[in-house]
Amino acid sequence: MSWQTPFEQPIALPEGEPLITLQDAASYIQRLPADISGQPEWQLAIEMLIEAAEERTFRMFARIAVLKAMNDGTPRDVIPPTARRKKAKVHKIISQGRLWPEGVR
Repeated sequence: MSWQTPFEQPIALPEGEPLITLQDAASYIQRLPADISGQPEWQLAIEMLIEAAEERTFRMFARIAVLKAMNDGTPRDVIPPTARRKKAKVHKIISQGRLWPEGVR
């Protein structure tokens, strides 16, 4: 694998073009100020990018590490499974002008 390998899904940035390849993410991190890129979250992201480029780990792990670093340690791009479910709607059945209680037919 090379640095030109794309992520499964691009990483959207607040401003500018999305990060599409491992090289895009590495270049983005290199442009960060030293005090920010020296933080543990960014160091992990750098390590994961290198390992993904050398085929020692999955690209998905590198993507998650970059997302976590961008969001101060919280991967906001990932939605918890419980948040996806919608509550079932409660309906009342009306039959021949009579209102039936919920759950009774």
